[in-house]
Amino acid sequence: MHVKKGDKVTVIAGAHKGQSGSVLKVFSKGNKVVVDGVNKVKRHQRAKKGGAKAQIIEKMMPLHSSNVKKA
Repeated sequence: MHVKKGDKVTVIAGAHKGQSGSVLKVFSKGNKVVVDGVNKVKRHQRAKKGGAKAQIIEKMMPLHSSNVKKA
């Protein structure tokens, strides 16, 4: 893998092309990386026990490592 946790990277392909951030997590088996502030998606979370409300949370999904380069 050509990037490590903490590296500053720029997205070179895909819908988020041109965005940059630092690598938060690396999945070496799937050749994927999670970049801070890139590829955010909204997920619905069910209500937990005890009267808590359901909510929509934003989380960052991984990108394939071939779509990023070191900045």
